Amino acid sequence: MKHLRVLCCVLLFVVLAAAAQRRNITVKGSDTMVILGQRWAEVYMQRHPGVVIQVTGGGSGTGIAALVNGTTDIAESSRPIKEKEIAAVREKRSLPVLELPVAVDGLAVYVHSSNPVQELSLAQLKAIYTGAIQRWSQVGGKDERIVLYSRENNSGTYVYFKEHVLENADFFPAAQTLPGTAAVINAVARDPRGIGYGGIAYGAGVRHLRVKKDANSPGVEPTLENVLAMKYPISRHLYWYFAGTPTGEVRRFIEWVLSPEGQQVVERVGYYPLSEADRVASLERLRQFARAAATR
Repeated sequence: MKHLRVLCCVLLFVVLAAAAQRRNITVKGSDTMVILGQRWAEVYMQRHPGVVIQVTGGGSGTGIAALVNGTTDIAESSRPIKEKEIAAVREKRSLPVLELPVAVDGLAVYVHSSNPVQELSLAQLKAIYTGAIQRWSQVGGKDERIVLYSRENNSGTYVYFKEHVLENADFFPAAQTLPGTAAVINAVARDPRGIGYGGIAYGAGVRHLRVKKDANSPGVEPTLENVLAMKYPISRHLYWYFAGTPTGEVRRFIEWVLSPEGQQVVERVGYYPLSEADRVASLERLRQFARAAATR
């Protein structure tokens, strides 16, 4: 019996030691970024046994809310954080917020593969999504009603589209809100009258429209070259947010994401890596934030 108790104690010690060595990181937020976050996590965990990274979506607003509440290490967001959200982190957790661009995205506009329309201007997109234009024939297509697909209002993609395309006008009430970009893609792929928007990496089964800055500008494809040069009218950075200074394994993870190897993962997933200047700037911002925190 005594030997059995000793054996049980040894086994318990081994289990506790293994648990102590297991390093957990939580990442939550943008549905646009969830596939990218998961791929980063998979590659990093393969290279660092013992590290467990859990990545979940729910929308940019959900991820930032989790950062405010202290239930995630990293908030993924496809929109910049709001001042009131920064204030909420300070008020609830007494910590400053670190913003790091980690990738680049062209916000694609999707139509069914049979749709003859090839390009739209920002003004036309605004008119379509606010209800001023309701038939495809008004923009060079078939004489059919336009069916609008959109994202939920907790989505960073929704916020970005509303601010940069609708110029903060309200969406037409007939727009159907869907819980993720993949759902928008699936809906448009099944609906010849449909139109939707979302991250460039989710383009399977639909066709991307060229987007014109105005009626007199050429239509621009959301290609790597055009997005990085900011020639594509609806290009944006994708962000990671932290409450306080990232330390330990979280710090090592973000440094890897911002390394050339981590940025290669961005391309393999279908998004666009940071330019070299932006990559170096994000790393320097991380280091400056850590130095500033050490002197507080």
